[in-house]
Amino acid sequence: MSLLVVQGPDQGSRFELADAVVGIGRGTRNVICLTDSEVSRDHAHLIRDGEAWTIRDLGSSNGTFVNGQGAETRKLKPGDHIQLGRTILVLSANGEPPPRPQNVEFVDNGDQPDATRIVGSMGHEPDAMLGRALADWTVSRRAAANLRILYQIGEEIARPCPRLEELLQKLLEITLPAVGADRACMLVADAKTDRIEPRVVVRRPGLPASERFPVSRSIVQYVIQNGVAVRTSDARHDDRFNSAESILQSGIREALCAPMFGRFELLGVLYVDITTSGPEWSARSGAARFDDDHLALLAAVARQAASAVESFRYRQALIESERLAAIGHTTAVLSHHIKNILQGIRGGSYLIDLGLKDTNTTMIQKGWQIVERNQDRIYRLVMDMLTYSKERDPVLAPDQLNTQVADVCDLMQKQAEETGVALIRNFSPDVPVSDFDSEAIHRAALNLVVNALEAVDGVESPRVCVTTQFDREAEQLILEVADNGPGVAPEDRDRIFRAFESNKGSHGTGLGLAVSRKIMLEHGGDLTVRPGPNGGSVFRMAWPKMNGHSRPEQAAPTIH
Repeated sequence: MSLLVVQGPDQGSRFELADAVVGIGRGTRNVICLTDSEVSRDHAHLIRDGEAWTIRDLGSSNGTFVNGQGAETRKLKPGDHIQLGRTILVLSANGEPPPRPQNVEFVDNGDQPDATRIVGSMGHEPDAMLGRALADWTVSRRAAANLRILYQIGEEIARPCPRLEELLQKLLEITLPAVGADRACMLVADAKTDRIEPRVVVRRPGLPASERFPVSRSIVQYVIQNGVAVRTSDARHDDRFNSAESILQSGIREALCAPMFGRFELLGVLYVDITTSGPEWSARSGAARFDDDHLALLAAVARQAASAVESFRYRQALIESERLAAIGHTTAVLSHHIKNILQGIRGGSYLIDLGLKDTNTTMIQKGWQIVERNQDRIYRLVMDMLTYSKERDPVLAPDQLNTQVADVCDLMQKQAEETGVALIRNFSPDVPVSDFDSEAIHRAALNLVVNALEAVDGVESPRVCVTTQFDREAEQLILEVADNGPGVAPEDRDRIFRAFESNKGSHGTGLGLAVSRKIMLEHGGDLTVRPGPNGGSVFRMAWPKMNGHSRPEQAAPTIH
């Protein structure tokens, strides 16, 4: 089990529940240490009983709430929301999801479907729903129109949206003409501070966007304190609000305000008003434009908006949790690899120091070779990190693939000879000059050759073959690096291209193949792996031939 903070100052933090008793509070001795000032120093205990968990309040100042209800002691189940102060945590189960039901089966009706038993159907378009509602004399035209509005609201909430403000803006743009208001504002509680602040504003066409938008504090406070939606047909003389003078000065004639209730708490308010000028107001003989149907519609929209805010916060908390976990994993992997490199440098430095003391040139040279190898390792690590960590467009210029690959082989020839590896070059003379990012392709090819040399370590008669060719039919440049090492297991052929996934233990960072594939995707190609004909692996880089500095289309990763 684990707890994910979805609201409060520690949003995104995830706490694994491992001990039999887990303390929650602001005190640093607690396993779950929160920075929320409204949480007591020792607020509550989570107690494990087998696979079940119980929460027990420790006499906290502000109490403990489970799913919106006060709880001194309460058994928990996955999905429960625990609120302490301004902080809300969600209990989630670790491990595999429950198995799918096995007792559900389709019934065969024969070759032809029995369409005569289908008594009705309806499309998913709003017009289809509205048409059906209007055809039924028991449903008023107004109710059908409200149904259409709520359907549109639901469609917007279901549609992916990168920012909460964009979604709320769309909801207001749908709501404003539906209720016939002049202005609309949504005030939403901040996830970390819990303060309700204006988030988005919409005005009817014709009103200047730069115009001041005063919101009646009296109306908003009344809704927040009483938790009810309100309508005022004459805000200047409504006895519920004490600031009639300020309302009058702000030009507010009518107003609707509805609370945005989530599952367990108030998340904000939805406010609309009419600021019709005096002559227009008099011409209507004081007739109210808003009615109770408008209020009911606004309350329904506010409830949907609150649901959207809750879902967005939960997604953001999960994203933040994953980001923190990724940072921790990355730091651990890189620290481990850098530590190994530093150990190699220290070992080489030790030999150099001994050689200097004894004036032993052979020992100095041996130590310096170790230092040089580890300098190369740290350089490749840093360059791979820079390449992988940012999006970039390849710098295209005419070049010859064979030239770049030959330079890579020259760089690695000495290492291959020292380790007894036969580094074979098989360059096709038909490879044409093409536009590509020379530095990037050089790095990608170098990563493949380095990986291949490391893969054949300890193999009898180790061999690495580097091949270039040009596929005239597909108009593709191809580079293949084959080795006779142990090969890549079928289940690992996709995993090895992910960042920080490595089969080489302490010898690899898991960045080389990820970087090489990223470079291929930037060139509109891909990097794949297949078993070699006589064992080992064949890594294949393939990307389209380009001329005239044409920018490559980004290719989607291939599923292996």
